[in-house]
Amino acid sequence: MGDDVGLWPVGDPGFWRQVVERLVTAVLVLDTAGRVVAANPAAGRLLGRTIAAMRGADAHDLLHRDADGNRVPRDRCPLLRTLAEGKEARGEGGTYLRGDGRLLAVSWSASPLTEDGSVRGVALLFTDATGEPSVHRERTARTRALEDLNERLSLVAEITDVLGQTLETDEALARLVRLLVPRLADWAAVDLRTGSGEIHRVAVTGPGGRNAGFEGRREPAPEGAGEGEDSPLGRALTGGDSVLQERVAAVLPAAGHSHLAAIHNGFLAAVGASSAVTVPLGARDRITGALTVVRTDPAHPFDEGDLVAVSDVGRRVGVVIDNTRRYGRQRAVAEAMQRNLLAPLPRPGHLRLAARYQPAPAGSQVGGDWYDAFTLKDGALALVIGDVVGHDLTAAAGMAQLHGILRSLAWDHTGPPGAVVDRLDAAMPVITTVPLATLILARVEGGPDTGPWTLHWTSAGHPPPLLLSPDGTACYLEAGQGLLLGTGPATGAGRPDAMHPLEPGSTLLLYTDGLVETPGSDLDTGLDRLRRHVLAHASEPLDTLCDRVLAVVPPGSTDDVALLALRVPPP
Repeated sequence: MGDDVGLWPVGDPGFWRQVVERLVTAVLVLDTAGRVVAANPAAGRLLGRTIAAMRGADAHDLLHRDADGNRVPRDRCPLLRTLAEGKEARGEGGTYLRGDGRLLAVSWSASPLTEDGSVRGVALLFTDATGEPSVHRERTARTRALEDLNERLSLVAEITDVLGQTLETDEALARLVRLLVPRLADWAAVDLRTGSGEIHRVAVTGPGGRNAGFEGRREPAPEGAGEGEDSPLGRALTGGDSVLQERVAAVLPAAGHSHLAAIHNGFLAAVGASSAVTVPLGARDRITGALTVVRTDPAHPFDEGDLVAVSDVGRRVGVVIDNTRRYGRQRAVAEAMQRNLLAPLPRPGHLRLAARYQPAPAGSQVGGDWYDAFTLKDGALALVIGDVVGHDLTAAAGMAQLHGILRSLAWDHTGPPGAVVDRLDAAMPVITTVPLATLILARVEGGPDTGPWTLHWTSAGHPPPLLLSPDGTACYLEAGQGLLLGTGPATGAGRPDAMHPLEPGSTLLLYTDGLVETPGSDLDTGLDRLRRHVLAHASEPLDTLCDRVLAVVPPGSTDDVALLALRVPPP
């Protein structure tokens, strides 16, 4: 069958290869150019050709002939049209050329093989159509059954791929039901176990899209093999059973049935169900909820093959929901930890300070962005902005470590900030778990009330400070740039320091890269956008300015943001 395991839709490629090899129906897998990349033994026997001889050959040129044995023009080939359009197709008549020169009448069907929305090839199933009508009908039915199997496997693969792209439970379920309806079912409903011991109906989708009228109901969650076993929903939630209802009687449950039975049967009656499948979300030892899918056409009921496919979907969705909930709990702890570790700002005379911290958007991980400001032993004001590499609790814990160490090192140091950051860089691999970090450490000297004030700073690979002058201009302070923390000890004279006077009425902005960097955009564009936006609101009070800045965090940002602002009093 070759080594093109990426073409097999789900699960262990070796398992699915064995399934196809044992089929009595002939199967060819073609790439996007129409070349044969895989064939099963049944195809070799039916075509009188070896698999090795077919692999790599153009299927149209090799096989397709008209009833007289002449080549078929490529523009009249339905199989090539299927490949070009990425749509399913089938034919009850056609002629293939065998290896011994004889012509073979075939019935065939083709299903595109997709990945991430792109067609990667096509699966071609075909049977000998030269026999008796009854044999032909049997083979046609077998072929259609295999087509259904291929569609189910493709759907499970697509669901697995789509669900893996989000860390939010609501978004995962919205994507799930959009895939199930109408491809597999006419209706789909999801019930989840909540942390408060309830079953919550969180999503219902039908032919017209999401139907909130069925959502929101809550019932006590059944425990173990107790209440709920008298309904498919209860059996899925308590025992992890998958239940197929091939024929549904659209009647309400009799008195004495459980609340879950009332919810389940009432829903089936309301949507006019003719058949239904209910499966647990997750495995038997960790069931997070249940999925119910419904068909309303009595001529097309669910069968055992559908039960297997939906059960597989339920197991995969359960794992995703469990992961998203774990992620949500970890994110909440990390965000709370990060906020609580950000120290309150001092009130240094007539200087004014403001700061903000904004977590990453939902679906992204909380990072290690932080700010700090404190008065040093000699009366100078220390300003800090930094970003620890890593995510969630790891980043928050690393930020806390750097926060404490830097305060200790800077407290009684009266020299340039670069020396303090050098000592922090040397200590970081020994007494912290932080691999890499960016940082700006600044000293504001002067005053205490009337100034003049001077800014001394060093930067360890951090975006440059933005200084707004009272004359209505703004510039980035590019000097004082050194290597990131964690990239190795400084050589020679140590880290660079820089100095710049702070005019009366000026404003200094320190920030992390989430404010200026977004996927698909370069840093210069983000810096220019920030400068123009800050200038437009330069006359606002400092707290208002910070709010205005955070309000325009670029769309698509997946990072958290820390912001620290200093305003020098006017003359």
